[in-house]
Amino acid sequence: MIQKSIRIKLDTGLEARPVAMLVQVASQFESSVYINADNKKVNAKSIMGMMSLGLDSGEDVIVTAEGRDEEAAVAEIENFLSGR
Repeated sequence: MIQKSIRIKLDTGLEARPVAMLVQVASQFESSVYINADNKKVNAKSIMGMMSLGLDSGEDVIVTAEGRDEEAAVAEIENFLSGR
């Protein structure tokens, strides 16, 4: 299991379209992937769960992944949230 703190650098934060894109990124991986923010832990592969966080640009989240491709999963999510 790995964890990494990541700052959201998307101009719009995580509104509907960016959340859908993030869920697509997370769903590419076999590993379990979770986003922790404001004492909530949400499955990054769940659109409704991710929408419930209501995250804005500049906020920090902790991404946790566990499984065979956990490092790749965290790296791709970091790239997405960083606007790369």
